[in-house]
Amino acid sequence: MLKYRSLHFLPFLAMMIRLASMSALFNIVLFNPEIPNNTGNIGRLSVATNCILHLIHPLGFSLEEKAVRRAGIDWWQEVNLREYKDWQDFQEKNLDAVLHFFSRFAEKSLFDIRFKPNDFLIFGSESSGLPDWLKAKYPQNLYKIPMPGVGRSLNLANSVSVGVYEGLRQLGYK
Repeated sequence: MLKYRSLHFLPFLAMMIRLASMSALFNIVLFNPEIPNNTGNIGRLSVATNCILHLIHPLGFSLEEKAVRRAGIDWWQEVNLREYKDWQDFQEKNLDAVLHFFSRFAEKSLFDIRFKPNDFLIFGSESSGLPDWLKAKYPQNLYKIPMPGVGRSLNLANSVSVGVYEGLRQLGYK
């Protein structure tokens, strides 16, 4: 027989069951990330926004590094993580994916995207962004984050946050 004290876990249990049954809102894809702290922060973001984090190798670090776990705080074990050996491996496993690539060299703005659940938001490495061959292959799916100031680029984790939260805004999350 359940005692009263054990009942206080029921709302938490119900919430966990709802979360487990939800499909991911978006797919965050990092193409060859180099800085573990950024990936850790993006992992934390993916947990907070119910997104899947996809990492396309090679990575510039080991996922076992303290910096990844430290940036992800105590949430890293909750990250819905998928890894791929290269772009081809990613493509083969995500055939029907709707892809949105982010680059400071794009013509179209991120505000031109009409986000839908399960879209894939793809970001390049911190030092060089997306490779030229990938931008050339998907020019119609290439978007930039507007920067009316003089900065040349944003931090990768900040860029991912901007993209994800614009998508959440469009889907009506408040």
